[in-house]
Amino acid sequence: MLEGLFPIHLYMCRYYEDFQIHRETGESNLTQIFTQQAVDFIEKQAQSQKPFFLYWAIDATHGPVYASKPFLGTSRRGLYGDAVKEIDSAVGQILDALKTHKVDDNTLVVFSSDNGGAMVSKDKGGSNGPFLCGKQTTFEGGMREPTIAWWPKHIKPRQVSYQLGSLMDMFPTLLSLANITLPRDRVIDGIDLSDTLLNGKNIDRPIFYYRGNEMMAVRLGMYKAHYWTWTNGLQELRQGIDFCRGENVINVTTHDQRNHTSQPLLFHVGRDLGERYPISPNSIEYHSAMKKISKVVRDHKTNLHPGQPQLNWCDTGVMNWKPIGCEKLGRCLPAPSSNPYKCVWMH
Repeated sequence: MLEGLFPIHLYMCRYYEDFQIHRETGESNLTQIFTQQAVDFIEKQAQSQKPFFLYWAIDATHGPVYASKPFLGTSRRGLYGDAVKEIDSAVGQILDALKTHKVDDNTLVVFSSDNGGAMVSKDKGGSNGPFLCGKQTTFEGGMREPTIAWWPKHIKPRQVSYQLGSLMDMFPTLLSLANITLPRDRVIDGIDLSDTLLNGKNIDRPIFYYRGNEMMAVRLGMYKAHYWTWTNGLQELRQGIDFCRGENVINVTTHDQRNHTSQPLLFHVGRDLGERYPISPNSIEYHSAMKKISKVVRDHKTNLHPGQPQLNWCDTGVMNWKPIGCEKLGRCLPAPSSNPYKCVWMH
């Protein structure tokens, strides 16, 4: 089993001269650099026989999209497909490094994403298949993404789980697998899914979809209730910014912040992946499902202890004026005086 966690931070150095992204061709070797750093780190930790935690967050598919020269023009999906192919190759190299150094049987690898594809990128971005809308919305296209867990001799291969999960579950799950007790001085937003990974057990639990401080939707089993709907504003839409790739579901993909709390929009996301056909509020199915969801929401809000936001402050004085390596390039910039202010995020 995992015996401990030792972190490494791979610094993102995009937009700095040492790691150029060629805007015309989309060429950059940044993914190769990140991959080599990960492989070197695995080798170093394996040789020292120390447990490790590697958080490998590449961003080649985030605009501006890029790929290294060997992958440019190799996919039928354009530059975005080239970037995905390179990431796929990089993940293979990391898994090979674990096997080469004989630590694969004692290393859990989890591959996932933070959100669905960005529809604003149109054909230069990802695809959310049948799911509604994309990144920056609380529809399935914005929130649902695949997760792959790999751990030889612990997780049986070729399994498919329909467990409803959140990336917030990674913290309690990893601590459980490492035999570390969860902190007891705070509420932990996540559950231990180790039994799901190791034994295929499904855990019945709700998922709350937030956008800012507002609970937009709730998923319980196969039912999802929207208490608020909003894609993006009409002003943005007129500028060509569309989080829903032109999809229009009446009373669902709204361009104003629409309140449905008195009668939430209910979907069965097993039958209706695209959230296009709300279940009739007059039906027995609606009342049965909403009775269960309403209780979950009441419990959630009763036990909710809102924290003081710590990440909604902006300060130009602490921006990246002097990134690592700027002295060598003679590009360090003078930092202005610190002046914190509350950020305003429209989405």
